[in-house]
Amino acid sequence: MIYAAFFFPAAASVLVFSMKYGSAVLQARVRLGEDQAYRDIAAQAAAAQAGTAAALADIQSRLAAIEKILKDVE
Repeated sequence: MIYAAFFFPAAASVLVFSMKYGSAVLQARVRLGEDQAYRDIAAQAAAAQAGTAAALADIQSRLAAIEKILKDVE
């Protein structure tokens, strides 16, 4: 009888500890997945920004050429 009085609370505390540990592990895995998703979004944004910068440089060079032609016509 005394054995049961010790065993059940000890088993309950081990069970609670293991559940908290398992929960922490699952939360860490989910957080890692979210972090990877944010990294992917940031990489896509950086690539889009680089493409936009290249397009802007092309437009600026074309505009400079048009301005030169217009100055030559005057």
